[in-house]
Amino acid sequence: MARWFLRLMSKLFKSWPVDQMMLLPPSVQDLVPEGHLAHFVRDLVRDSLDLSAILKTYTEDRGFPPYNPVMMTALLLYAYCQGHYASRRIARDRI
Repeated sequence: MARWFLRLMSKLFKSWPVDQMMLLPPSVQDLVPEGHLAHFVRDLVRDSLDLSAILKTYTEDRGFPPYNPVMMTALLLYAYCQGHYASRRIARDRI
């Protein structure tokens, strides 16, 4: 499936280099074992969900760029799967 949302991310969102391999800090793939629920949720949101209605509302170029809505959706779905529903608990537990 084409990653149509990448075209919309020019300078509107903070970068989300989930596939970037770096020495420091380590990549997500090194920290989370293969087959983990986090990978499934991330891939589901990136490749299968249509978030165009959310993405098209980001038109402002001024100010500090917001977090990527695709990343935030994946984070919330994963947190919900883990039984974390409150944003402060999600931030505190760093799931």
